[in-house]
Amino acid sequence: MSVRHTGVTPLVEPCGLPEHPDCGIRDVLDRIGDKWSVLAIVELASGPRRFRVLQRAIHGISQRMLTLTLRRLERDGLVLRTAYPTVPVSVTYELTDRGESLTHLVKQLADWSLANKDAIAESRHQWDTTHPDSGIS
Repeated sequence: MSVRHTGVTPLVEPCGLPEHPDCGIRDVLDRIGDKWSVLAIVELASGPRRFRVLQRAIHGISQRMLTLTLRRLERDGLVLRTAYPTVPVSVTYELTDRGESLTHLVKQLADWSLANKDAIAESRHQWDTTHPDSGIS
């Protein structure tokens, strides 16, 4: 046991075993783990947003990808879409209670990413220097 490891790590059953073929973890992580979903959740954690506000806040996302991301999050019960009967129709997006329950996890991930981005960039640079033909980028 390492010096830093002081507790017992809970056993997590791996997916894909014959006795555990579809645990559902992959399906959920595919949705909440993709970069656009995480960034949309981060933006919506501050409160309801209109589509264009979200699009401007999430650098690099296309209109189509944002539409798909929001529809998928809505389908999963993480985002609520509200259309108002105005001309033109006004639409807002906000996190549901289930979506709100993700925000502390997403914030921890974002905080960890910010705290470690420079070290990870340096590790990548060192690895790429010693493995120039790896084809990994």
